Formats: sequence, C-alpha cells, structure tokens
Amino acid sequence: MLIVILFLVISVLTFVAVWFVTRPSKSEVALQERLLNVVRNPLDASIDSDDILKRESYSDLPLADLILSRLAITESLQQLIKQANSNWTVGRVIFGSLLLLAAGSWIAGLWLHNFPVGAVVGLVLSSVPYLTLRMKRGARLRRFNSLLPEAIDLMSRALRAGHAVTAAIEMVAKEISDPVGTEFRRAFEEQNFGLPLREALLNLAKRVPIDDVKFLVTAILVQKETGGNLAEVLDKTAAVLRERMRLLGQLRIHTAQGRLTGWILGLLPFIVFGLLNFINPGYARILLEDPLGQKLVWAGLVLMAFGIWVIRKIVDIKV
Repeated sequence: MLIVILFLVISVLTFVAVWFVTRPSKSEVALQERLLNVVRNPLDASIDSDDILKRESYSDLPLADLILSRLAITESLQQLIKQANSNWTVGRVIFGSLLLLAAGSWIAGLWLHNFPVGAVVGLVLSSVPYLTLRMKRGARLRRFNSLLPEAIDLMSRALRAGHAVTAAIEMVAKEISDPVGTEFRRAFEEQNFGLPLREALLNLAKRVPIDDVKFLVTAILVQKETGGNLAEVLDKTAAVLRERMRLLGQLRIHTAQGRLTGWILGLLPFIVFGLLNFINPGYARILLEDPLGQKLVWAGLVLMAFGIWVIRKIVDIKV
C-alpha cells in the first residue's frame, strides 16, 4: 500500500513540475493575444487599451498577485529575482516552496516514521527555490565583477575621445557582454527617457549590490558635482578594482581547504544517514523514536549549525 501511495505522490509531483516548467510565460501569453488581435482587427492593430505605465507583477494569477502585493516579504523576494535575472515570479517561488514543504514533510515522515523530523526535512527542502535564486544571483554578480574593469576602461577611452558620460554608458551597453551590458543599457534607457543621471546610476547600484559598482557610481557622481578629470578617475578606479580582484583570488586559493572542509563536515552526516536508512530501512528508528535519541539529534543539529557558522566566519575574509 505504501508503494502505491508513493507512486501516486511521485506521479502527481512530476505532473505538477512538468506543467509548472512548460506552461507559457506571461509575456508569451500577452504576445499571443496581441498577434490574435492583429489577425482579427488589422486596421485597429495600433490601438492598445493597456496602460503605458510599467506595473510590477508578482504572480500570473490576479488573486495571488493581489495577496502578494500586500506582504512585506514580497518586495525583497522580487528584488532577489531581478538580481538573479530569473524569469520566475514571486508566486512561483512561494508556490514551489510550499509544495516542497508539504511533499517533503509527508514523504520523510512516512519514511522515517517521525513526523517532527519529517517537518524539518520539509523546511530544508522548501528553501531550495530561494537558495537556487541566491546561487544564480551570486554567479551573476561574480561575472559582473569580473567584467566591470573592462567596462570602466571602455568608458575612460570614450571620455578621452570626447564623448559625454551618457554616450560612454551607451558604448558599454553595446560592447560589453551580459550582465554588464544589460545593466548599463537599463541605466542608459532610464536617463534617456527622462530620469536624471544621478537617479539612473543610483538605481544601477541598487540592482547590482556590489562594492565595485558603488565605487564607480560614487566616482562619477563626485566628478559631476566637483569637476575634475573623470577619465583619470576611472583609470584609477579600474586599477583598484583589478587589484581587489587579484587579492580576492589569492584569498579564495588560501581558504579553499577551509571551504571544502565546511562542505564535507556539513553534508557527510546527512548523506551517511540517508544511505544507512536506504540500505537498511528502520535502522535509525530507535534514534528518532526514543526521547533520548531525539534530544541527541536536536543537539547534534544545533552543534553542526554552530560549527558551520564558525567555519564560514573563518574563511569569509572581507577585502
């Protein structure tokens, strides 16, 4: 009976996952509707009743979008999605987390015969969408950081050739690859549509929350207010950024062993526990059902969390 239930649960989860991934996005649906309107009314194709103002959408469902717009966590999650350059919506992230929480808690509770521990497993699984966005955001910011000195050099050469700051930003948007080109293009379009350059650069620093971008924005804004040779300032900024990247690379080499130790010590107990229970089902039942065993499990989890925090503090050196 348990095998049949697990088969049904896995089938339902697979169907939901396939539907969730393959369904058309909101932009694709809007484009399809627009094409249908052009086919039906070719003479009135230029008439668009939609508002020209850009609106934030947190979910494809109107009711869910209304509910999410009133939550405090929605704005920070939306900012994380933008920084990760993901096509997910806040509704999809929250729905996926809740689905993983329910399915993970139920399956782990039946497998381990301990529903409190199953709830902990469900909570860990529910963080997978958020952690995925954090990883994509980190990878994108690291690539941005590596391409930024090249973009600053291009701006410096453009200024020496007689171009304005906005023209230099446009050249970076056209010549430098993603994600630097994408973000600079957005900043150029913002000021091109009437937003002051100061606000456009501050929005760039907000979208890309790394110190190097703050250095660049500060250098440009200070030069616009006080004057001076901006090309020379940009050259020195690029030199500082390259030196910081070189130092960060050396630190990552020296802390690689500590980071690897943290990953091994953090994952090894869970991997061994899962393998032992998979090979011999019920092997750890006494540990999860006995009151003393439950206390030992919670104490072990707390000590592991503390140890991982200490290792992270040791290897996370600020530059």
